[in-house]
Amino acid sequence: MDAGETQPMKWAMRLRVALYLAQALDYCTSKGRGLYHDLNAYRILFDQDGNPRLSCFGLMKNSRDGKSYSTNLAFTPPEYLRTGRVTAESVVYSFGTLLLDLLSGKHIPPSHALDLIRGKNFLMLMDSALEGHFSKDDGTELVRLASRCLQYEARERPNAKSLVASLISLQKQTEVPSHVLMGLKNESELSSTKQMPLTPFGEACLRVDLTAIHEILEKTGYKDDEGIANELSFQLWTSQMQETLNLKKHGDTAFRAKDFLTAINCYTQFIDGGTMVSPTVYARRCLSYLMNEKGEEALADAMQAQAVSPEWPTALYLQAACLFTLGMETDAQQTLKDATNMQPKSNKICT
Repeated sequence: MDAGETQPMKWAMRLRVALYLAQALDYCTSKGRGLYHDLNAYRILFDQDGNPRLSCFGLMKNSRDGKSYSTNLAFTPPEYLRTGRVTAESVVYSFGTLLLDLLSGKHIPPSHALDLIRGKNFLMLMDSALEGHFSKDDGTELVRLASRCLQYEARERPNAKSLVASLISLQKQTEVPSHVLMGLKNESELSSTKQMPLTPFGEACLRVDLTAIHEILEKTGYKDDEGIANELSFQLWTSQMQETLNLKKHGDTAFRAKDFLTAINCYTQFIDGGTMVSPTVYARRCLSYLMNEKGEEALADAMQAQAVSPEWPTALYLQAACLFTLGMETDAQQTLKDATNMQPKSNKICT
């Protein structure tokens, strides 16, 4: 698991790979595609910004019976050897073998690794190139997580959502410079980011402070929708239009009360009605999705808000928050800069 022929992958990046893969598996599960074929190190790709990605080639087409599985028997989930079937728990087992790869920098059969873990010799698993670059507590925690994934009984393994939570907690505890976690190239670039003249809303999106974003969106209301023509004023009092307005009203009430699932439902019906266009509704549904850990859907709404109102900095700021949530730090930083550059052109500044 080297980043190159001479430079081993740093501890922070190994944690990042583990987290991104867990998030990808959780996303697949949420979309009804929880079975992933032959999860291994060769399924890990890196984009142009150096962010780890999970290849789509492992998504199993025959996801009902899960009969397809081809990998080295030393790394095969034990239940597959008994039943010939792959389950969501089998995928977690394979994820555990990937954690071993990240820890050791080479392939270690799970049975051998578990023997070392039981004998409390887990440091023998660690890549010697990492010596002095991680804390013992962090190493112990990642080994413990790998051990849970490799349990013989499938029901004793964590699910993908639990893996994400554990890895986020571990990453937050790890003392890594913020510019490394954010994927910035150097300290000077970090300094320039800090010096960006962001509005309070921009600052909240930079921190992904969802509570602050909610407060500002609520305070701002719909003033940024002014000037957007609907060409339907003559229909204002028809029953269809009144029903549409009621959906927005109910959505706003839920949004104010922080009942974000209800807000999503009402705003979706309002948008699907197609009789009115409101970038603020897209912005509010975007945040509601973020509150429910649906980053992809949130990003789509932020982009739609920008399509409706191209000169609206709020839409770009929200896109940045979504990109940070999805782990696309470089894109998020650039979007923040774009929003900041757009700010002087608009009098609609969130304060």
